[in-house]
Amino acid sequence: MAELTDRKLYLGPKLRVLRRELGLNQTRMAEELGVSPSYLNHLERNQRPLTAQMLLRLANTYDIDIRDFTASPVEGGAHELGEILSDALVRDIGIARDEVLEVAENYPGVSEAIARFYRALADLRRLPGESLAGDRGPAPLVAPVDWLREAIARAGNHFAEIDAGAESIAASMSDDPALLQAELRARLKDRHGMAVQVVRADILAGTLRHYDMHRRRLMLSERLPASGRLFAIAYHLCAQELAEAIAAQVARASPPDEDSRRLATIALTNYAAAALVMPYDRFRQAAEHSRHDLPLLRDRFGVSTEQLAHRLTSLNRTGARGIPFFMVKMDRAGIVSKRFDGEAWPFARYGSPCPRWDAQDARTVDRVESQLIETLDGRRFVTLAMALPRNAPDARSRSVIALGCEAKHGGRIAHADGIDMDKDEATEVGPTCHLCERRACPDRALPPVTRALDLHSYERTAAPFPFRRV
Repeated sequence: MAELTDRKLYLGPKLRVLRRELGLNQTRMAEELGVSPSYLNHLERNQRPLTAQMLLRLANTYDIDIRDFTASPVEGGAHELGEILSDALVRDIGIARDEVLEVAENYPGVSEAIARFYRALADLRRLPGESLAGDRGPAPLVAPVDWLREAIARAGNHFAEIDAGAESIAASMSDDPALLQAELRARLKDRHGMAVQVVRADILAGTLRHYDMHRRRLMLSERLPASGRLFAIAYHLCAQELAEAIAAQVARASPPDEDSRRLATIALTNYAAAALVMPYDRFRQAAEHSRHDLPLLRDRFGVSTEQLAHRLTSLNRTGARGIPFFMVKMDRAGIVSKRFDGEAWPFARYGSPCPRWDAQDARTVDRVESQLIETLDGRRFVTLAMALPRNAPDARSRSVIALGCEAKHGGRIAHADGIDMDKDEATEVGPTCHLCERRACPDRALPPVTRALDLHSYERTAAPFPFRRV
């Protein structure tokens, strides 16, 4: 705490966001903190610094982590806002970077509103002409998948009540995945009257699992691997026993439409299933002791690579946090189908990642491909990529799961052994081609929208699309 008293902390925007997340007005928060409403107003407007005593009151009253609260603001908000304001619709205004930083740091609510409008605009741009919604009514302005991604990000991909409920179920069950599957089957049958049956693939006609509500029978395809069967059974058990906790969390997220509500319910039931198969404390300790050996963890808990990666991004319990991984699932063309930004996503939030990132080239299912990358601002990250099995026998495409974190965590990761995070040469990457201002990049596919081209008939540069520095 001593270092906090050596500098003045102006954290008004963070305090304002915290108050709004708690659903409090200034008068109520001031009463709970034992200060006057006018003093709290001065703090929120950065007219007074936040004292060490006030930080302790905040921590004790609202159970917040002081280190997280006083940490330097993550530039993710400024990066996203800058990316949005580089759109062709407003690019000619030429908004200066210091103006973008000021809005992102001091007015996070305004930044979030602009981001929501932009996502809605991006969705409308994808529509081929006028939307033909039919009997379902007008299409939502924010796609359910985008809404869900932002809702999960706001929660840090951690839902304490669901985790606690899943842990209480797992406490009386085996650690062995094969035994656990049998115990989950028995619990479904004994407590909920639901039978589990593995059936031929042709009976389910392309479906991997199906619940027959009339016969109370969960049918699993023979093509579903052991990890998929275990997860499916855990999913249906959690849907029965953690329904209230899941519904409460969905309600708190305030989904804007029915499709978003259904998607959130499915996502949080999946979260509960993962928390049941990989209970928080046991999984976090196993991850730390194995130094995040991905194949070992996958086999020990009987899960798939994708399930494992999702779980590693959710270790955000106060006082027992894991490495703050970001995660992405993409195909070999670099098209992203899933993404969790973590604390430090190094690429753009819209569009494909940098082509210099090797993650999308992973080809071997059981091999972890490690890479040290460095962004334009000099930050370093270590990334881990594994190919996923093809999702169908006749599928030609293969997806990749990639995890990453800041290089300072590299010593806790077995797959980073042999990489000197400070001295080794890192692959220089950018946010995405049309936003990257790295001049000498030979892999550039598009010119940056933030700079004018510098083309001459008498010469050709080695890097495509030469552009002016200013």
